[in-house]
Amino acid sequence: MIRHVINVRDFSPEDLNSLFQRTTKLKSAYKNRKDWVSTQGQLLTGQILVSLFYEPSTRTRLSFESAMNLLGGRVIGTENAREFSSVVKGETLEDSIRIIGAYGDVIILRHYEVGAAARAASVSAVPIVNAGDGDGEHPTQALLDLYTIREALPRRRDLTVAFVGDLKNGRTVHSLAHLFGQTASCELATVSHINFIGPESFQIPEAVTGYLKKFGVSFEVHVSLTPEVLTTSDIIYMTRPQLERSKSEKDRERAVESLIDGKLYTLTPKLADCLKKSAIIMHPFPRNKELPEELDVLPQARYFEQAGNGLYVRMALLLDLLEK
Repeated sequence: MIRHVINVRDFSPEDLNSLFQRTTKLKSAYKNRKDWVSTQGQLLTGQILVSLFYEPSTRTRLSFESAMNLLGGRVIGTENAREFSSVVKGETLEDSIRIIGAYGDVIILRHYEVGAAARAASVSAVPIVNAGDGDGEHPTQALLDLYTIREALPRRRDLTVAFVGDLKNGRTVHSLAHLFGQTASCELATVSHINFIGPESFQIPEAVTGYLKKFGVSFEVHVSLTPEVLTTSDIIYMTRPQLERSKSEKDRERAVESLIDGKLYTLTPKLADCLKKSAIIMHPFPRNKELPEELDVLPQARYFEQAGNGLYVRMALLLDLLEK
């Protein structure tokens, strides 16, 4: 049976443990590099990754493409399929996937519509990996986020997370919160409480909080980022305003006013002084004003390492999907 990666619920705790163990081995081997070509660099020789992106991407697209190349495979695709594919001629996503599946062994799909990855998987002859579908989910980002947390805070349980910013439209937050829920009762458990911090009009959807309730993960909703919340948080996960997801001009104006021009959701150096020494700051990037560059020198700043881990997690995932 073809295995697809549509959301984080596609992974059992056993899957995650296996994936992260492999990620660690790949990361260690790649940093050593001495025997990379002979030991890892030919594992996917002869296989092709199709990079099909209907929305802009830097880290996700390039890390997947780099991962495939480093494992000996090849890459074809387009970074702007919304304009440079047959969709402009009226071709449906389903027809595109049926045809493109004949050209490669795995399709990495980013699309502007929620549910597009599931639609693609329903007709695909090769694995589909959801690289972001509208304001739905971004499962591989959640995987690298959880891996980064486990690496930075090993053997820590009952952690508290603060998600800050545009939580309504942030698919990375949706996926990671779901992942915290489904790992709450197993050895992967790391998070027991979540603080959702953002304007009322950009708060976390009820579908996500309902999922957390189902698995017993406690949470609170806050309308401002305060020292009191930060002092109790082990992980501070900042997000940018998702202006491209604004459904109307009013939504866009509201986002600019509350998330950009306002400073209620900016991690200022003064607020950062309230952090625990053991805390970590994360961000899925790209960042805007919510995460000032002055914070890059802090020992708690883990967001560049977080982005770097995307290469290793996605290498491990490609091997799980394609290795014969």
